[in-house]
Order: sequence, then structure tokens, then C-alpha cells
Amino acid sequence: MKLKKVLVLTSLFVALIGCNINQGTKAQNVSQSTKLETEVVNKGQDIITKGQESLDKQTITILATADMHGRIYPYEYATDSVVEGAGFAKAQTLVNAEREKNPNLILMDIGDTVQDNSAELFNDLDTHPMVESMNHMNYDIWAIGNHEFNFEKEFIVRNINNFDGSVVSANIYNEKDGSYFVNPYQLFNVNGAVVAVVGMIPPYVPMWEASSPSHFKGLQFEEVLSSTKKVVESLEGQYDILVGAYHLGRRDDYGGEGIYGVANAIPQFDIIFGGHEHALYVEKVNGVTILEPGAYGRALAKAEIAVEKIDGQWKVLDIKAENIDTKKVEADKELLDKMNFVHEQSIADSNQVIGKITEDFIKGVDYITGSDIVTTMPRAQMENNAVIDLINEVQMYYTDAEISSAALFTFGSNLKAGEFKKKDVANIYRFTNTLMGVNITGENLLKFMEWSASYYNTWKEGDVTVSFNPKVRGYNYDMFAGIDYEINLSKEAGNRIENARLKGEKIDPNKIYKLAVNNYRFGTLTNLGLVTDKDKYFDSYEKWQDGGRVRDLITRYTQEVKNGVLEPITNNNWSITGINLDYPEKASIYEKIKKGEIVIPKSADGRTLNVESINRNYKSN
Repeated sequence: MKLKKVLVLTSLFVALIGCNINQGTKAQNVSQSTKLETEVVNKGQDIITKGQESLDKQTITILATADMHGRIYPYEYATDSVVEGAGFAKAQTLVNAEREKNPNLILMDIGDTVQDNSAELFNDLDTHPMVESMNHMNYDIWAIGNHEFNFEKEFIVRNINNFDGSVVSANIYNEKDGSYFVNPYQLFNVNGAVVAVVGMIPPYVPMWEASSPSHFKGLQFEEVLSSTKKVVESLEGQYDILVGAYHLGRRDDYGGEGIYGVANAIPQFDIIFGGHEHALYVEKVNGVTILEPGAYGRALAKAEIAVEKIDGQWKVLDIKAENIDTKKVEADKELLDKMNFVHEQSIADSNQVIGKITEDFIKGVDYITGSDIVTTMPRAQMENNAVIDLINEVQMYYTDAEISSAALFTFGSNLKAGEFKKKDVANIYRFTNTLMGVNITGENLLKFMEWSASYYNTWKEGDVTVSFNPKVRGYNYDMFAGIDYEINLSKEAGNRIENARLKGEKIDPNKIYKLAVNNYRFGTLTNLGLVTDKDKYFDSYEKWQDGGRVRDLITRYTQEVKNGVLEPITNNNWSITGINLDYPEKASIYEKIKKGEIVIPKSADGRTLNVESINRNYKSN
């Protein structure tokens, strides 16, 4: 049975854990107060009133976006192109229509909001344009995500303080006193019915930001399920409807609890809005409705919760949930006009010419179709390529490392002959990572390479394609430079790296090697126990601050080392072995794939292509 409120509404604030009714004054300038630079001083209200009608029956509407990643306009600045289903401006049109039907709705964003898509260009503004957009749209809730911590702590604190709604996350604590960093939850009184919204974030920020501890200085991130139980217990008797604003996927990649685990363990939730996974779904788990609207503004999540007052208590009668597609929706002109400076500056920045490319770096980006758009197998992950070698070359140059590893964040990454523009750098290096140099033993280097090679599925007799493990994201597959090696896919993960040599010499398990990685991968290595903080000998962020991001180093290397001219160079230092794709049936199968008669499966969430090999004995359904 649902927990019911037993306190009068005016007493609810007393029970709010870690919340602060003091609204204070919004920070108008970063330098105004040291406190504003280090602490969250605006933690919302005790309870927010949404309508004061005397009703016995009503429908409460909740809307949510998730993983907007710097998108206001329906535009991708890395490719300088329109994206039909993206951006706050598209979502705003739908929000306006829903508010016409129900002005007392609750609007939420489920995090990963202020990073990506050239958003870092505006980090020095008092209020980031993404937060300013949410204020313009009258967002009630911002459940911060892990990418909010990609920058200095002052940045996220300043924007939390400048957000007009309530910022929620129930598993981030201040180390000094154990208080909540932001609100663990927010209460809404909707015509007498009390809605409690609980926030949550992946607890792995210290791992992902291990190279930049100043990003989360003074904060602790606790496990999801125990934090959820704690906050739900504290809410006992205070709500009629329990809602999750969880920047979490349905499953957790590191053995913790995802939304499935939360719904199964805590059925008191009526509905949980998810994020982080970049997936589009509406499901029911253990009686709990869960949904996520994809990423970038692809859809607006909507829940209509029908409630009725029975014997003085509100009962949930029904929940209708859906994701409303934004692709064919016209963008809101008022928001577009307000944020036009962001759009124009981002386009101008992305089109800065920084050099010249002599010829295409990868020819036949799709391994089977030869197209520049990958729909089958990405050539770049089937064979060594000039794009990844350029990234690794840059990384080794600035770290003075012997070996480098890097991943392609986009399957279709390529550099085309002609002008080399800043947007081309973002196209081959999507994220704003910084660069690290670490000392690693030969033994741990080989373990790291094996970890990376688990990206592939084991090849089986008769397979005419090579496929990828659906549980491993493409951004977690690193390709190495400076070292020669083979990946034997006839063997199971953990035993695939063969003939690993540096300058002709076998890797010595006891020797220390210098390895270049990005800051995200440094977090992976520390989590795997392969390096420690003491092993770090170079940090580009410490040396150059924002100018030390890998994107900026690629630009600098092009201009200062290559004199503005890039030509494709492939080292051919690694190869896939233990496979034989040349069966008589291969040609006809590839032809059917090209025609769409055979479709190579994707992962369930659509984010990983090519997750199942096509065998010579393949038979269509």
C-alpha cells in the first residue's frame, strides 16, 4: 500500500532532509561570493504549490526531458547540420501545448544537460544557456547527471544556484557534514495531492572524473539502492504519488542497481523517469511505470496520473505514459530568438578553418556498403585506420608516451579531403576529454588491452561478419598505437591479445611503460586496479586548463607541428586474427545486407550496431 501523508502541508518542510528554505539572492557574478563558488545556497522550497482547487478527482501531468547534452536548437554543431528531433526549442512547443491542457503540470529534466554540442563555449557566462533555457521554459526539477561534473565544481554550483527550480539528487553528500549537496527530493502540492520527486545520479562520478578531483571536491557519491531506501523511508506519510527522476539506465554497467533494480526493490514508486542510457522506452516493472525519452530532445516523456480522493486519501487509479516524438514538431520561435546568440556563435566556432586535409582518412567507412554512413560494420573497428592513429599520435606527442590508446566515439568518424575545420575535430573526437600520461606495468598494460578487446564477440565457424558485444559501448573500445599486437577472435575474451611488442621487443610484464589515455579512461584504469593516482605523470588540464582538452590538442598539433596540413597515415600496427570470412556464401550475403534483405542486429537500446554475427548458414525469417 502506498504511504500516505499524515502531516498537514505546512509542516512538510520540517521533514525535508538537508533542504534549505532560504532562497537567498541569485548569484549575478561569479566573483560575488566565495561561498557561491563552492556551496549550493539555493535548495528550493519546502513545498511547491501547483493549483489550489478543491477537487476529488484529477489528472496530474508530469513531463520530462533527458540527456539534452547542450542542445537548444535542433542542430548538431559538430557536423554543422540540422537534426529534426532535437533541442529544447522543439520540446518547448510540446510543453506549451500540454500546459494549455493542464497548467499545473510538473516539468523535469533528468540530467546531462550542460555538456556537449559546443556548450562549453558558454561556460564562463554567469548562467549557462542550457540553464537559462530551462528557466525560460519554467522547469520545476533538474535532476543533475554525471556530465554536469565534467567541469570545475564552481561551474556546476553556480548553475545550480542560478536554476529557478529545484535541483534534486539523493545520493550526493557534502563530506564536511554529511548533508545533501542538493535537494534529495522535492514536494509538490497539486490541488491538494502531494507529489514527491526523488532524484538520483550514477555514483561513479569520482571514477569517471578521477583525473580531475577538483570537479567533485568535498562530495561523496553513494550507492543508488541504499540511498533510495533512505530517502523513501524519510518520506513516509508525506506523499500521495512517488516519482523518480533518475539519471540512470535500466541496468548498471558496474554491478550496481539500475532502474530495474530500484523498481523491483522499492514498489512504492508510482513512476520513474530515467536517463543516462539514451534509450527510448515505456515499461512496467513490479507495478512501477518506467520510461525514458531518449537523448538530445528526441522525445518528451509524458505521464498522466489519474488520482481520486477516497475516504480523504488520494488514490492512484491509472497511469498513462508515453514518449512524444519531436521530429515533426515546429521549434518554439520565442526560445529560438532568445538563444540565437548561442546558435550563431556555435556555428561560427565550428566553421573556423584550422588547416587542410590532403585526402580522405578512411575510404569506405562502412565495411560492407562502402558508404560514409555506417549501417553494418564500421571499417574503423575492423582494421587499423588513420583517424585513430592521428588521435594517438597527438596523445603520444604531448605526453611523451611510448604507447597510446583511444576510442572512436562515433562509428562513422572520418576526415574528408579539403578544409580542416574545428567542427571536423569535434566529429572525430566528440567528448571534451583531457589528456593523461600514466606509468603502467607491462602486466597491467596487457590486462588493459584484453579488457578493451572484450568489445568483440567470439568468432564462430561459418561467420562471415565480425560483431560486437552488446554490453560494451563503442566508446569503451580502445585501439592502441606505439605497440604492435593481434586480436585473436577465435578465443574468448580475456585471452585474445597476441604477439604484443614494442619496437620488436615482447612486452615485459615487470617493466614500466608510459601510456597516454584520456581522463575518462584513466578513471577506468583506476577502477580496474591497473593504475593509481600516483602513476600519473602528466595531466593536460593541470598544464593548460580548458586548452588541454584533446580536441584543442588536435587543433594545436595540426597547426604547430603539421603546419596546418594533415595527410592520412596508417600504422598498421594491429590486426584481427583467428577469423575466416571468405566463405562461398559471403558475396551473396553481403549483397543481401546491402539491399536490406538481411539486417544486422543492433543492441536493444539501439546504441551499439552490429551485435550479432551473420553466419554462412543464415536463413531469413
